[in-house]
Amino acid sequence: MTFASPPRPRPAGRRRRGALAPTLVVLGVLVVLVLVMAQVWTEVLWYDQLGYVQVLGTEWGTRAVLFVAGFLVMAAAVAASLSYGYRSRPVYAPSTPEQANLDQYREAIEPLRRLVMIVGPAVLGLFAGAAASQQWTTVQLWMHGQQVGESDPQYGIDLGFYLFTLPGLRFVVSFLMAVTILAGIGGLATQYLYGGLRIGGGRASGPRTTRAARVHLSVIGAVLMLLVAANYWLDRYSILTKAGEKFHGAAFTDVHAVIPSKAILAGIAIFVAVTFLVTALRGNWRLPAIGVGLMVVAAIAVGGIYPAIVQRFQVQPNQQDREAPYIQRNIDATLAAYGLEDVETSDYDAKVTTEAGALRSDAETTASIRLLDPQVVSPSFKQLQQIRGFYHFPDSLSVDRYEIDGESRDTVIAVRELDLDGLDSAQRNWTNDTTVYTHGFGVVAAYGNTTAGRGAPEFWESGIPSRGSMGPYEPRIYFSPQAPDYSIVGAPEGTDGWELDFPSDESSGAQYNAFPTQDVSAGPSVGNPWNKLLYALKLGDEQVLFSNRVNSESQVLYDRNPRDRVQKVAPYLTLDGRVYPAVVEGRVKWIVDGYTTTDQYPYSAGRSLESATRDALTETTETIQALQPKTVNYIRNSVKATVDAYDGSVDLYAWDAEDPVLAAWSEVFPTSLKPLSEISGPLMSHLRYPEDLFKVQRALLTRYHVEDANQFFSGNDFWANPVDPTHPNVNVPQPPYYLTLRMPDQDAARFSLMSTFIPGGSGAREVLTGYLAVDAEAGSEAGAPSEDYGKLRLLELPRDSTVPGPGQVNNNFNADPTVSNELNILARGDSQVVRGNLLTLPVGGGLLYVQPVYVQASSGTAFPLLQRVLVAFGDSIGFSDTLDGALDQVFGGDSGADAGDAGTSPGEEPTDGATEAPTDQPTDEPTDGGTTDTPDQATARASLDRALQQARQALQESQAALQTGDFAAYGAAQDRLTQAVEDAVKAEADLEAAGG
Repeated sequence: MTFASPPRPRPAGRRRRGALAPTLVVLGVLVVLVLVMAQVWTEVLWYDQLGYVQVLGTEWGTRAVLFVAGFLVMAAAVAASLSYGYRSRPVYAPSTPEQANLDQYREAIEPLRRLVMIVGPAVLGLFAGAAASQQWTTVQLWMHGQQVGESDPQYGIDLGFYLFTLPGLRFVVSFLMAVTILAGIGGLATQYLYGGLRIGGGRASGPRTTRAARVHLSVIGAVLMLLVAANYWLDRYSILTKAGEKFHGAAFTDVHAVIPSKAILAGIAIFVAVTFLVTALRGNWRLPAIGVGLMVVAAIAVGGIYPAIVQRFQVQPNQQDREAPYIQRNIDATLAAYGLEDVETSDYDAKVTTEAGALRSDAETTASIRLLDPQVVSPSFKQLQQIRGFYHFPDSLSVDRYEIDGESRDTVIAVRELDLDGLDSAQRNWTNDTTVYTHGFGVVAAYGNTTAGRGAPEFWESGIPSRGSMGPYEPRIYFSPQAPDYSIVGAPEGTDGWELDFPSDESSGAQYNAFPTQDVSAGPSVGNPWNKLLYALKLGDEQVLFSNRVNSESQVLYDRNPRDRVQKVAPYLTLDGRVYPAVVEGRVKWIVDGYTTTDQYPYSAGRSLESATRDALTETTETIQALQPKTVNYIRNSVKATVDAYDGSVDLYAWDAEDPVLAAWSEVFPTSLKPLSEISGPLMSHLRYPEDLFKVQRALLTRYHVEDANQFFSGNDFWANPVDPTHPNVNVPQPPYYLTLRMPDQDAARFSLMSTFIPGGSGAREVLTGYLAVDAEAGSEAGAPSEDYGKLRLLELPRDSTVPGPGQVNNNFNADPTVSNELNILARGDSQVVRGNLLTLPVGGGLLYVQPVYVQASSGTAFPLLQRVLVAFGDSIGFSDTLDGALDQVFGGDSGADAGDAGTSPGEEPTDGATEAPTDQPTDEPTDGGTTDTPDQATARASLDRALQQARQALQESQAALQTGDFAAYGAAQDRLTQAVEDAVKAEADLEAAGG
């Protein structure tokens, strides 16, 4: 017993809710919104600053609409199926052991039923919406599809149906099939769980489905069968792009057995759909069961067995005759799809014997033969023109042509880019990385067909500030492949800039500049607190918020790689693996070639872009990359794009007005493309035929130079692209090369892109079977490319050709005793011999091979200098310190034409200082490549050069004596060779002792 009073009851009423939780929720929502805006709104600012916000709006808008549509269709269909299955459940579930076992599941699900019926369809809808949004390009092309004006050879339908409409229809049908299957699974599970459908029990226990369940599942089954029928029907058209064993497209069996079977199966699927509808009305599952069984049997018999019988008994015994018409379709379509219809093919009975004066008619080509290998000489550019460690040249330079003193000259050119990795660690901080070191400076250009003293590149534009024959131009490089991730530029008017232009003795060690953001827009503004906050979050740098260098005039530069910028504003393009610079009307422009592609061109051969564009260059350099790994059967160089290196502006020019794919995209993005007529003459003069398109075309021509179906079937005349012999460890094709040459049917030499062919098949001897060149020069007339631009010329050599291929020529060079001995001499001590690109030119009635030979230190500060040139014509070999001398050796003492290096010698001292770094600029490392020696070094180097020359002369005299059988002369020459080698070794030791 207790006397304690009972607790007093609390008055009823609502508890007062605190303000902390709602505040935290609101703050959380705001934080999420700001983080989202840091990614979304900054993209809008970037596109708007470039003038391409319509591109972003179209892409995001299309993706959003597709996402919503995909979400709603999937979620609504699955939710409706689940809901109907639950609402139509029987009031009293049958009293069977099966239903008794299901009671426990129903009881477990019931508390979560509403949540499952909402969340389940929503989750599936999210996945479906995301998948649908990925198809935005397919849908946009479908909506803006064009008539091509050509019909397919099977149905006579315009090719626009295959390129634009068919992919859209296939997407819709496949998406609806996925929706129907998932809705059917959901409905089936619901009906079974709630008793509308049972599996166990005999007939005595009543019907296995309720009427509602029967109607529910029958309608879903009918819809699915109709979609299957549509899929079978569309297969009849898609089969025209299938890959066969020997060729692409529908073959005899496909046309006469597979296509009819698809139509039959589509009809059967429609019949089965009708049986499902009958079941919904009459309540008998027997008809759809028979129909489904019939469809399975038909798929096996009509879709599988019958085509196999046709292939075995009609095609294989007469395969060549049966397949010939369809192979011809494949040949014709492939040539059209890859722009190979107008290849000018001619027979070329190439000579293999030499005679004096053979190059007289090819004087222009001979004078233009390029000696600088743009992949080899990059270290020379760096050592002679880098100036500071924070400047950078790519490991593979570009070949272009410029008019110098009224003459078009092949040029090796590079941009002096900024590379922050070249700074010392003590210099690396946010201020320097972001606001001081913001840009590279100037271009460097050297003649392609000659060299300066000691084999260094002969620069005609060099130094900081830039000087030479280029003329005035804006040298600051804010946008380039190696540019920093982001920089912040600009300063208030009236203040001194803090952006480093270049080192200078005249300005307290450096010249500074401020990007004129008041007049030029190069990036989004970060001059207000809101943009500062967004970019601080986007870039992950709080310094953007607090640094005084970020002021009201500041702009932020990011996405600075020219290729990335073009890809963002033209997401429908496949971009060439090389971006190259050109100085155009006082500005440095990066030029990018863009391709439109598809894999839906009927009968055309499919090719992997990655495998077709891989070569020795893409495997050995980081500058050039193979195209993305996707398979296409149609490609056009439809867009020429430029990116201004100073302000980052992007211009897209519609290059191929006849391309239907580009025409469709022009309607999707009507404001992004400029017409061809707006290309200026100076820009036109630097546009060229793109490498990757040429690689794809040459890969196709290994087979499709054969235009006769019967010969194509036999495959006895298929070719291959030779492996690059200068890179023995990389078993990939030799890259194509830009050079000026004159094909046999041309009146004058033209800037061209070339490649060679050898017999296909394993174990085939490596002799030349073909030579392909394309006129790569677009001309210089504003808005009007040259009529010959893009003209492909193919020289077919006789089937019994004995013209050595690149591999044989390389072997001949290595096996020649004169060449091998002198190369060994050049490689003695701390030297390394580097063989340059092996060029092939159709001159002198045959094919001439030219290979520059460089020598560089094997350790320490190493950069290559051209010392010798190898030449081959047939089995004749020339090896001299100049191309002109090597040609004379091959062609009987007088080639009949002067090479670009006639009258020069790599051993000569530079006469004009063109290869030396500017003497008024401080340097972190030697920049003149050793071109200024001490007296002892100069004496030793002259002795070494003299000994090497004597050794070469002794080798030549030894070979001549052996050929004439004069062994006395041979012995005397060998004695002179021994003495010359001893002198060379001594001179090299003296040079090392002198610090050379």
